[in-house]
Amino acid sequence: MGDDPNVYEIRVSGHLGPTFLMAFPALTAHRDGGQTVLTGALPDSSALYGVLAQLEALGLDLLEVRKTHTPE
Repeated sequence: MGDDPNVYEIRVSGHLGPTFLMAFPALTAHRDGGQTVLTGALPDSSALYGVLAQLEALGLDLLEVRKTHTPE
């Protein structure tokens, strides 16, 4: 139970191009208005913090992080 990954939606400002998206191979992306939503299962909180650190390193504006569900 505790080893199951959680699915997250991570919303950033702007439309990310293919070069930026290559930094997040475990996530899928779609555009929503003037934002990009990255979605995917992350195995643990360390993986989530790694994605957030990568967003910061790339200078992207983080708008929201939301856990959508735990896959069964």
